[in-house]
Amino acid sequence: MQNNRKEVVDLYIPRKCSATNRLLHSKDHASVQINVGEVDENGIYTGKFQTIALSGMIRGKGLADDNMLRLAKAKGLLKDLEVKPEAAQ
Repeated sequence: MQNNRKEVVDLYIPRKCSATNRLLHSKDHASVQINVGEVDENGIYTGKFQTIALSGMIRGKGLADDNMLRLAKAKGLLKDLEVKPEAAQ
């Protein structure tokens, strides 16, 4: 909810799981929120970050690492990790 000055005045703003788009309830103690820092071409942190939230259900099923990689690729935070056949020789 916003007041007359367009400031958010809610006491609790629920988060959403980045993988499933489900709400993360306050009692989901297995959920995590990870801030992935952005770096420049020299590998130096730029002060910016992207937030990824994962629910306890995703973590409990062992799907957190797959979803973390998928979301990082979709946000442009991770280069393609596949080894090309000509580069392997």
